[in-house]
Amino acid sequence: MSIETPAGVATARERRRGLGPMFGGAALLALALGLVYRTVLPPWLVDLWIDPNYSHGVLVPFAAAWLAYERRDRLAALTPRPAASGLIIILGGLALLMAGLLAAEFFTSRVSLLVVLTGLTAFILGYGYVRALALPLGFLLFMVPLPALVLSAIAFPLQLFASQIAVDSLHAVGVPALREGNVILLPNGSLEVVEACSGLRSLVSLAATSVLISAVTLRTSMLRLVLILASVPVAVLMNGLRVSGTGVLAYHFGPGVAEGFFHTFSGWLVFVCAFVVLVAAATLLRRLEKD
Repeated sequence: MSIETPAGVATARERRRGLGPMFGGAALLALALGLVYRTVLPPWLVDLWIDPNYSHGVLVPFAAAWLAYERRDRLAALTPRPAASGLIIILGGLALLMAGLLAAEFFTSRVSLLVVLTGLTAFILGYGYVRALALPLGFLLFMVPLPALVLSAIAFPLQLFASQIAVDSLHAVGVPALREGNVILLPNGSLEVVEACSGLRSLVSLAATSVLISAVTLRTSMLRLVLILASVPVAVLMNGLRVSGTGVLAYHFGPGVAEGFFHTFSGWLVFVCAFVVLVAAATLLRRLEKD
């Protein structure tokens, strides 16, 4: 006498048996990548930990994993179709790695890891999976610090813009002020808008946050792009208001108030306010999307 196993149970068991080789292959692949990038990953992690402009970078892989998990239904519906041309992408990524190592250029060698991951996805699973995972893979770019030359080129105009917003705001509330470059001259001293006050830190963090908010709240690609682009002026204007508030306090209590605890607290406060503005904008766009 034989007992037949229901088809659904058999399928589930087969799937569980297939998880072992899959996780084993993923572990071996991760080990191989760790060996290839053994000279790149440790200093990269240190930079993310100590660089205030990219302190959010340590959270980016977890956010990318969540974005991938959110697409689990779409991924489950796909059929793996390995693409041999993915090997070309892998080789291109490894060429970037070699170029970055030879030129001691961190940005190139770090970006190469994302190129290799994309090529591996295409080579093992196919381009359908690459398209489905485009957002999680692209989101990993937020953990790659920009070259110092690029940062300086972006930060200085932001410093000037924040200084101008602050001076105009100070005039509006009756505080005499004069701008010389990125220095705000007050009757009782001066206030320099240094690179740390340029708003670049909050700009990068807010841009990454806007991607997550758009992924959660919106379904239309165009409206998602609108929200992500809106994070730029929101971050810049909020930072200008932060510098303006610092100028008012410096005028009444002395320039020393801009340092220490207030500087750190105001940075967090501005980010929270900008986050609230983005959530409100996402809510409005969601209503438009439903209509």
